[in-house]
This record gives sequence, structure tokens and C-alpha cells, in this order.
Amino acid sequence: MKLLVFDTCLDKMYVTLSENDRILGSKIVENHDNKYHSAFLISTIKTILQENNLTPKDLDAVGTNIGPGSFTGIRACTTVARVMAQQLDIQAVGVSSLEILAQIGGNDKKTAVALDARKNCAYFYDGEVRGALQLDEVKEILAGEKELFLVTDDKLKNILGGNSYQEKEYPLGEILAHLSYEKLRNGEHHWSQLKPLYIQPPPMG
Repeated sequence: MKLLVFDTCLDKMYVTLSENDRILGSKIVENHDNKYHSAFLISTIKTILQENNLTPKDLDAVGTNIGPGSFTGIRACTTVARVMAQQLDIQAVGVSSLEILAQIGGNDKKTAVALDARKNCAYFYDGEVRGALQLDEVKEILAGEKELFLVTDDKLKNILGGNSYQEKEYPLGEILAHLSYEKLRNGEHHWSQLKPLYIQPPPMG
């Protein structure tokens, strides 16, 4: 199975190509000047396919981060994934950014993820998506855990502690590819079922 995955929800864009859970290539793109990194998604997809002598028609499935994260990024990658899957008649699978970041612990401790949701809230995950919780509620949950590997972002690390995913170059594209592959192995994923994960409503205007 040739699988293309991409993520424009977080602070950097990841595009990864794999075959049967073996990584063929992966690219990271940051914001350039005044352009948000999602503006480079299509060109990066074309590049990674060309470098592997493939065309979109060679793909068997696409996978994408469905959020939470940047509302612009969520819309960009879910729209591209749905359009590609529909036109190519292939499967499309979505993975939450909370699930992705929960994989970077790499140890035997229980892992939790807390990402800035603004308004004194955090998107919280500890094996399941808890939603957008007040920071005081998150602190209360964390206080009850003796052994915990906490993944945060730069902003919440200053408030909650833990390990900011933004401080290191974690292989998030490869993690997304692996999680997408596992979901595809366990069932069919039609493009029409792929929807953004908006835990909070997008800003108006």
C-alpha cells in the first residue's frame, strides 16, 4: 500500500510518503515570509512524489491530521485529502494531532497531551480526546498522576511544565504515516467520512 500523509495543523507542515509502513520520503516545511506553510502543501506533495518516481495515480490512500490546531491548517489538509481521495477513488483517513503527539513519549510512562486552546483552555488527551478543558481542570488531572509523560507546546510548557513538541525535531510525519497505516489496516475509510476535528468552533470573520 502506497500511502501519502500530510499535516498542516501544527506549527510546521509535514508531508510523508510510505509503502506498507516503510517510509520512502518525508519533508518538513516552515512558514516563509508572510505565507503560512499550508500554501506550499500542493507543491511539496508534487515534489515528494516526483522524487520517488510516482504520480498521484500510484497512491492507494491518503492520510491527514484533522486537528485540533490551526483552523486554516485544518481546513487546508482535510480539503486536499478529501479532493485527492475522491478524484483518485482511494481511501482517506484522519488522525488527531493529539494522537500523533501522544506517540513522541517513547517510554513506558502514561502519556498525556495538552495544547493551547486559547481562552485559558487546553485541548487535552490522555488516551482519549477530553476536549477543551480549563487550565485549572487540567492541572487538577495532572496533580493526580504520579508517573506521566506530558507533551505540551511552548506556551503551555511555561504553565503546565512537560515537554514541548516545538523544542525538538520529532518525526511527526512518520508518526502520522504509521498511525494512518494502522487505521487503514483495521477498516475501510471513505473520503466522505473525513471531517475536520473542530473541538471549538472556528473564529468568525
